[in-house]
Amino acid sequence: MTRRDLLAAGAASTLLALKPAAAQEPAGKALLGGSPTCFSVRARAARDNHQEFDIIEHCHQLGLAGAESILMAPTPEAVKSIRQKVDNYNMTVILNTRLPKTESDVSQFDTAVAACKEAGAVALHAAMTARRYEQFDTLEAFQANFAQCQKTITLAEPVLSKHRMRLAIENHKGWRAAEQAAWLKRVSSEWVGVCLDMGNNISLCEMPDETFDALTPFAIFSHLKDMGVEEYSDGFLLAEVPFGHGVIDLKERVAQLRRKDPKMLFCLEMITRDPLQIPVFTDRYWVTFSGPQGEIPGRDVAKILELVRKNPPKTPLPRPDSLPIANRIKAEDEYNLACIRYAQQNLDM
Repeated sequence: MTRRDLLAAGAASTLLALKPAAAQEPAGKALLGGSPTCFSVRARAARDNHQEFDIIEHCHQLGLAGAESILMAPTPEAVKSIRQKVDNYNMTVILNTRLPKTESDVSQFDTAVAACKEAGAVALHAAMTARRYEQFDTLEAFQANFAQCQKTITLAEPVLSKHRMRLAIENHKGWRAAEQAAWLKRVSSEWVGVCLDMGNNISLCEMPDETFDALTPFAIFSHLKDMGVEEYSDGFLLAEVPFGHGVIDLKERVAQLRRKDPKMLFCLEMITRDPLQIPVFTDRYWVTFSGPQGEIPGRDVAKILELVRKNPPKTPLPRPDSLPIANRIKAEDEYNLACIRYAQQNLDM
């Protein structure tokens, strides 16, 4: 059986198995959606077979209330396709589009934001960095990148204000929460906020409560995830795990964000991949953490190492990367199903 056959034959049965009993969310429940990365294995397999993976359609078939997607090109056909799904399925949709890096990009961004709004997006999402401790070889390179990110938002904000469209900048392992919060305070715009990822900042030696306390005031929507941790020779491992198997107090974090906005969308982000290595015992990790504003206090490192040592995995951390594609798709579907059920039963979604 080819991978094309596998995808075609397995999609229907998998979706039937994953679909929750009630597709419509009762009034008062939190909104659960899906992010692109929680379906990355299935989406990658579709691309390899020259097929399209439609995340909005997929999330609807799973009974989810929303989705984070991307507007590849602001064409009338693309806008109409997304808008029809948003209206027909009564879904909340967040869209990604390219941000302006220079003044010459602003006009194109204006067109894209208008198209996203017409497509029914309630907000935009941006992950502006990679993993800080892997991306940069020098402090100067990190600082130059941060300066470019700030310039990008300076260019984007007037367009966002014009179209009354909010932009949620993810805490994507690029900045500690205090750095990001200080920046957003300087921006001081109701149209620029945060996609609050529940686990990313652990990689920057930051306890989840510290991340939430700093970034919740700016939160527009959230990437909902639980994180498993485990020691290894150069530091610790960090992995998305099925809800209830990690170190995130999901019930408290969801409640905290809902107090800020009862209508907030929580996008499932159970990424099916091998654990990430957080090499805190290596010199390379610390290259960008220097200077009076960039240093990580020793007590923060101690807290994270204590968190790791006191919370060994309840089950082995997922290691699916070496599995055949069929097994990875199956694992991804099963992990997502487990998270959806947990959210329904324990998080009032």
